[in-house]
Amino acid sequence: MSSPTPEVFRTPDERFQNLPGYDFAPNYLEVDGLRMHYLDEGPRDGLPVVCFHGEPSWAYLYRKMLPPLVTAGRRVIVPDLAGFGRSDKPTDRRWYTYDRHSDLVSKVLGSLDLHDATVVVQDWGGPIGLRWAAENADRVGALMIMNTGLFTGNVSKGFMAWRDFAEKNPDLPVGFVIQSATTTQLSDDILAAYDAPFPHAESKAGAAQFPLLVPITPDGPGAERMRAITDELSRWNKPALVAFSDSDPVFPYPKAGQQFCDLIPTAGEQVRIEGAAHFLQEDRGEQLADVLLARLGVNSR
Repeated sequence: MSSPTPEVFRTPDERFQNLPGYDFAPNYLEVDGLRMHYLDEGPRDGLPVVCFHGEPSWAYLYRKMLPPLVTAGRRVIVPDLAGFGRSDKPTDRRWYTYDRHSDLVSKVLGSLDLHDATVVVQDWGGPIGLRWAAENADRVGALMIMNTGLFTGNVSKGFMAWRDFAEKNPDLPVGFVIQSATTTQLSDDILAAYDAPFPHAESKAGAAQFPLLVPITPDGPGAERMRAITDELSRWNKPALVAFSDSDPVFPYPKAGQQFCDLIPTAGEQVRIEGAAHFLQEDRGEQLADVLLARLGVNSR
């Protein structure tokens, strides 16, 4: 049974005008009373690449990866999670759950009837995107896993400090958070683009709540499902690429990525992305697209 439609904030379209490096047309789908946004670039008959963002970013994070992938004939799809980017933003933090995020994005992607998709994940995009891949394995041809983890109850002191910060700061400074987790000095207009979806504290409920959705005990909400995804990945028999940056204290190289290499039979050796921090798509986006194409194939259908 569907839940009641929550109170929702919809970011005005004008806040997304003239963003640097982001000349992509919006696409929308109504799902469970919410308007969900996604990018859909490149030839419709190209092999799809589905990119999952995390916290507190949005589709803008993938803008550097998009052009080389499209040039190579790929169809690139980047959904904005509920509460992020151009998707509607329920204003009650309690509305947000791992299951709800996963269900909504699954309905968006289900409407596109994708096949042989390469699933690209980072940050919270990992638990959500890898869940979609595991639950739709017949539609997925390959995985690209970057700076993420599957959260099963064991967290670090550093994460708990971040969680405490988010809990106490509902008006989350999104641009500041992005800048603090990149090696690149971002210009004011790029920081403004990351801030664009979130004009006030009420619009940031999803971003503020995400750190609190990470299970901090083995029996916390979502931990069991993520253990099940871990088990499914241990039997993954399609191509998988693990690429982690070398300057991310949240998911430190090489340990964090090696966990996926050890888990997934087809992963092979971890790719080191040098000189990049947590948001490696911002620091080395074009390089990541090149790595994907080199390791997972360049041909469109």
